[in-house]
Amino acid sequence: MPKSETLTLLACQIDIPAMTTVAERDAHLLTSVTKVLANLDASAKTVDLVVLPELSSIDYSRDTFSKLDEIAEPLDGASFQAWRKVAIECGVYISYGFARAGEGGPFICAAVVGPDGQLVGHYDKIHLAQYGASMEKEYFNRGNHLFLFEIKGFRLAPIICYDIRIPELSRTLVVDQNVDAILHCGAYYRDTSFHTWHPFAIARALENQVFFLSLNRAGATYGNSLFCLPWQDESTPPLEFAQTSEEFKIITLDREVQRKARRDYTFLEDRLEDYRIELIAR
Repeated sequence: MPKSETLTLLACQIDIPAMTTVAERDAHLLTSVTKVLANLDASAKTVDLVVLPELSSIDYSRDTFSKLDEIAEPLDGASFQAWRKVAIECGVYISYGFARAGEGGPFICAAVVGPDGQLVGHYDKIHLAQYGASMEKEYFNRGNHLFLFEIKGFRLAPIICYDIRIPELSRTLVVDQNVDAILHCGAYYRDTSFHTWHPFAIARALENQVFFLSLNRAGATYGNSLFCLPWQDESTPPLEFAQTSEEFKIITLDREVQRKARRDYTFLEDRLEDYRIELIAR
């Protein structure tokens, strides 16, 4: 696919109902597909990539996680089948979240399907959260690989929720893999850590000079998704989503915005190759 100066995303802060059965999961998938199709149809811009939150196919709760033996799916399961139809029909890539079953699992997974209906790849969350409202280590196993993909020459990589708080991951994706945009999908519950999330998102965007979409689910105890540019200041603040309600935003990534940030502020260029240098202690 030839390089382009812009890439257009549809970022979906969607509501996800309580569920404990496969039938409820599949009904939610159908509802989500209908909403995404409606927003794609209404968009004045041609969308290249649709992005959904962490575990966008299921609720984030103990009740749901206790049913993972039934509700988790293989890579080619119900979520893939639902989103591949949209990808083919609308000619878009779709990044979606689900509970992945399989050897070594279950995993918290982000997968991408292309406009040809083929699975582009997947990422299993490598940092599991176990604090506040999070209880992932009790139900899931950690992944063991990174994943990046290209659309129109833009290099993109998914990370998931708690991953944002480990800066080495984003740094590795940018410095070693030349990623242009990080798709950070979460299930950020309004616990005591909620208000520390946005500073992390802004820091990851600024220090790595990348586009950074930090996408939460909707709901009374969720919401507040954020999109950050490679440079943010008082005149170019992050793009904020609705406090709690569903919202579908069209976002355009522009290469020149990133080039200008890296020309004006040479953070990455001025890095040392190795910081294991002489230490003088007194």
